[in-house]
Amino acid sequence: MESYLGKGAEIILPKGGLDEKLIQAKKGGRPLIIKLGFDPTAPDLHLGHAVVLKKLKEFQEAGHRIVVILGDFTAHIGDPTGKNKARPPLSKEKIEQNAQTYLAQLSKILDVTQIEVRYNSEWFDQMSLRDTIQLISSTTLAQILERNDFKQRYQGGIPVSMHELVYPILQGYDSVVIDSDVEIGGTDQLFNIQIGRYMQEVRQKVAQVALCMPLLKGIDGSDKMSKSQGNYIGLTEEPNTMYGKVMSIPDSLLLEYLDLTTNLPKEERQSLIHELEGGRNPMEIKKIIARNIVHQYHGEVAALAAEEFFYRQIQLRSVEVKDYSQFSAQSLGFLPSSVPLIDLIAAIEPERSRSQIRTLVKSGAVQINGGKIVDEHHHFSVSEEILLKVGKRGYYKLVP
Repeated sequence: MESYLGKGAEIILPKGGLDEKLIQAKKGGRPLIIKLGFDPTAPDLHLGHAVVLKKLKEFQEAGHRIVVILGDFTAHIGDPTGKNKARPPLSKEKIEQNAQTYLAQLSKILDVTQIEVRYNSEWFDQMSLRDTIQLISSTTLAQILERNDFKQRYQGGIPVSMHELVYPILQGYDSVVIDSDVEIGGTDQLFNIQIGRYMQEVRQKVAQVALCMPLLKGIDGSDKMSKSQGNYIGLTEEPNTMYGKVMSIPDSLLLEYLDLTTNLPKEERQSLIHELEGGRNPMEIKKIIARNIVHQYHGEVAALAAEEFFYRQIQLRSVEVKDYSQFSAQSLGFLPSSVPLIDLIAAIEPERSRSQIRTLVKSGAVQINGGKIVDEHHHFSVSEEILLKVGKRGYYKLVP
């Protein structure tokens, strides 16, 4: 069973390796060297990066030595990880600009006064051509083509440039230089981390452990969160923008975002999952997630303000119409604390059969305050004004 530091990781290789590293470090009275590498190819870190950074913070709080490598040299190559095409290299000026932005953003999660930052140009700029050839000579083409994106491109007749093949070797050599004990990354970095293990082993060093965290899906619900895909939520985005983006995610991502992006206590997360499974409006859960995320990166005041902004400027406006009918929950015979959706619509629109109403609900044609309700057994409270939309033309205001 892995240490609590391995909790939440999707992959830990070799099996039991993290525990062994921790035991040996304790015996030797030294902290582990924990490596995280970034190629500053885009200026913004996002919630996908935060999944890895939070794990790094756990190691930091446990007293281990954090080494963040900014790949200013390897960024000139461009790592196409997860892509079936080459990623264009950046200029030196742009790389330096992005690198400085990264460091500022790391402070959102890590104690940057207690981390070591290294630029890999520090050692690669000193290498001669002879050194470089010697470095890559220990790795075979067959090993490099085991990487899925390279293999797919090669088999599909899509060009793979020689400089791209060198990239994993260079990233692996970073681990050799700093004597990394554990390298953390997303699951898409497993191959590169494994190359690091290999590079250490051929130099008679103790190989690092690969610890890979799950990849967070982007707000479009399909690909992993990525700046280049435009489906990201940046760590430094304005609170209102951050809140609004979270509210735009599909309901299918709620459990993933609840687990990977919030810092809610485990008991609260489990309770919310049970409530969601029990029919609670997904939009209500989404609001809790959005508020928590904004709170983490901007504070409680900003989180509450963003929630109010969304309600007033986005949610109400999306269902605002000039001609609507107003009803009182009590006048319709319902307790404001528990209004059954199907019964309410049947009372407001008696011309519809309950079967028709259920069909409308299940098809997503019923909204409460702009959020679709698809659970026919949904109950809600009316402590303040509620806007209800039924079908294409039914707009109603419900008050206590």
